[in-house]
Amino acid sequence: MNAADALLKTLVDNGLEVVFANPGTSEMHLVAAIDHYPQIRPVLGLFEGVVTGAADGYARMSGKAAANLLHLGPGLGNGFANIHNAKKARSPMINIVGDHATFHLKYDAPLTSDLDGLAKSSSDWVERVKSPEELPAGGSRAWQAAHNFPGQIATLIVPADCAWGETDKIGKILNSVGPSEIDNDVLREAYEALTDKSNCMLFLGGEFLDEQSVNMAAKIATKTGARLATETFRKRQRRGFGIPVVEPLPYFSEMAEDFLDGIESIVFVGSKPPVSFFAYPDKRSYLSPENSKLVQLATFEQDGKKALESLCEMLDANEISEELLPSETSQAPLNGELNPAHVGLLLGELLPEEAIVSDEAATSGFLVYPNTWNSKPHDWLSLTGGSIGQGLPLATGAAIACPDRPVICLHGDGGAMYTIQSLWTQARENLNVTNIIFSNRAYAILKIELDRVGALETGDRAESLFSLENPEINWISLGKSLGVESFTAPTVEEFRKIFSSAVNEPGPSLIEVRV
Repeated sequence: MNAADALLKTLVDNGLEVVFANPGTSEMHLVAAIDHYPQIRPVLGLFEGVVTGAADGYARMSGKAAANLLHLGPGLGNGFANIHNAKKARSPMINIVGDHATFHLKYDAPLTSDLDGLAKSSSDWVERVKSPEELPAGGSRAWQAAHNFPGQIATLIVPADCAWGETDKIGKILNSVGPSEIDNDVLREAYEALTDKSNCMLFLGGEFLDEQSVNMAAKIATKTGARLATETFRKRQRRGFGIPVVEPLPYFSEMAEDFLDGIESIVFVGSKPPVSFFAYPDKRSYLSPENSKLVQLATFEQDGKKALESLCEMLDANEISEELLPSETSQAPLNGELNPAHVGLLLGELLPEEAIVSDEAATSGFLVYPNTWNSKPHDWLSLTGGSIGQGLPLATGAAIACPDRPVICLHGDGGAMYTIQSLWTQARENLNVTNIIFSNRAYAILKIELDRVGALETGDRAESLFSLENPEINWISLGKSLGVESFTAPTVEEFRKIFSSAVNEPGPSLIEVRV
């Protein structure tokens, strides 16, 4: 068989089920090989940022890597932003990047670039295959690396002749590295910090916001009086009725400092001490209170679940205080003009059980998240790396991973335009994704940041760089042109009707909420 066939057989043997692709000439033998393996679901993205973002969403919900098929350095570069987000989430991902044939590279053809340098800057593991015989084993190592706990970005560079050449080898199934053990001395230090009667916080992140981990953390908090907190943007957080509330650190640094004010010790599990998203004149970057005791009980790579179990045993913590469970939210309105605050209340009431929420609503999302604590149990996915344009493809990949669960994407209009091609893939794959676009016709978050960095007073020309009004985006026409049923919901009544129908029907939809 040719090496492309052998690579895909190797990956299928290891557990590969989905290939997200935007391929080119150098990957044609890999494309052809997909037809030989019905276990693989091929999914086309019309832009590489859709491909890499969808692979992140798939990994967050399935717990395993998809393979991305990308074309040379420019293809990897186009997917870079959402690879960055996935890397910050520590999602398992395999990028298979076709390169020029080995004998062709010396001619510096137009698509030749520093592919290896680009791959190294975006990946945790990179390998360039040098012969057809090496390709299957390279696939095994890529799968292994991607699944080293909690997840890594693995990039396999495949020159075209290394894919079309013949081989009789198949790669082995290699065991990935699981979570490393916690340090017993640090565990004792965390126990002392939690029981010394100071104002203590238990700060969760990474893999340890699932229901089991959150419940254990709540038992520890009940026993010790510690506050529960988490990162501003989370890989995946379990939320809803009956599930303890773990509050995220506010985005703006001033609010984050207020949130942490008075905390004398912080125990971190699957996270690290928080820093401001950006630097600001005369403001702190490192957000933990000065002189507070910081205990890194479990890093991202360590066994945070075991750390929480051990603390529960040491503390004899078995109960969860009702104070840590979500309280009843305000009543959603029945009629009237719709605004973002209403959307939060309505979603709090209407969110289906076991929904998956992909949140990149930016400024409008501040009014949604707090109103869904007491919704039916659901999973919440956030913009982990801060690079906008993740929400739509993340929702796409999540829907492929969990076809029986409704997916809701909350997105600002400016960010949605980065990867709007995701709608086409949702339609092509008939995915149950309800996309809610908050249309304020501006990069509103940048208007806020302009003031916060202390920039000089601006005029019309500077303001024009934040405006999406000239021309105004017609979301209904745009969504329909990409195969997605699209609606505007100016009133509460219309939003109720459209949303309730959309989440219960197959196929994607788009709801514009004008802000």
